[in-house]
Amino acid sequence: MSRIAYVDGSYRPHRDAAVHIEDRGYQFADGVYEVIAVKGGHLVDEVLHLARLRRSLHELRIEGTVGDGPLKIVLREVVRRNGVVDGIVYLQITRGAAPRDHGFPKATRPILVVTSRRARPPDPRLGRDGISVITVPDLRWQRCDIKSIALVANVIGKQQAREAGAYEAWQVDALGQVTEGTSTNAWIVTTDGVVVTRAADSAILNGVTRLALIDIIGRAGYRFELRPFTVAEAKYAREAFLTSTTTDVLAVVAIDDHPVADGKPGPLSRKLRDSYLSHAAAPA
Repeated sequence: MSRIAYVDGSYRPHRDAAVHIEDRGYQFADGVYEVIAVKGGHLVDEVLHLARLRRSLHELRIEGTVGDGPLKIVLREVVRRNGVVDGIVYLQITRGAAPRDHGFPKATRPILVVTSRRARPPDPRLGRDGISVITVPDLRWQRCDIKSIALVANVIGKQQAREAGAYEAWQVDALGQVTEGTSTNAWIVTTDGVVVTRAADSAILNGVTRLALIDIIGRAGYRFELRPFTVAEAKYAREAFLTSTTTDVLAVVAIDDHPVADGKPGPLSRKLRDSYLSHAAAPA
């Protein structure tokens, strides 16, 4: 089956999908995006993703975009046309195409692009054995709460992780505190059993999987704190893990080659992973 993309009002073969060379997303990264997991044919936490999309658009002052109702129809149609039962659907909205100028163009129309693809079955070793991370300086702009398509610092950090043989890079601010991964949120479990993740400030993206897990933690009654933590605290924590739409919940067993606890996924990380996978598998 040929892959199908939605571009600015029409469904097109993926190989023919294109936007104008002066699209502001291409020239200025002037746009936002969302990645929504598809599990068993349903979109996981779609409401939370679309709420975050609207917030990002508002913060960048991109107006006149398609409403949630028509957008949901497009998302499902792209998923259907690509035969995706388990995978992702990606959507991107830019300010549109206009002659190149840094200021907002006076008359332009936002451009919506949607693609979807199947996901390979996750490597069971990741959930069973955990993953390693490295730490890198956080070089991003100061509005990481906006899900902007400006991701070059994240790209560099992810490449550093791969070259180091690690799964992810945790970014670290000038105070030595972990902000988040290049495409994930960062968590620890302290030595006295408190689950900790950074508050949703401008230094991190308020991940949808993060929000779902916070709800799971609250309903389960685990002790929980929203606060920053340092690299040193993470290395000597009882457990560590990360979350994202595409990784679910994965235990972190080593940070900069330093084992976390005994170097194996901890019991709470495993429980939270199982709880989240059950949540994601349940139709909305």
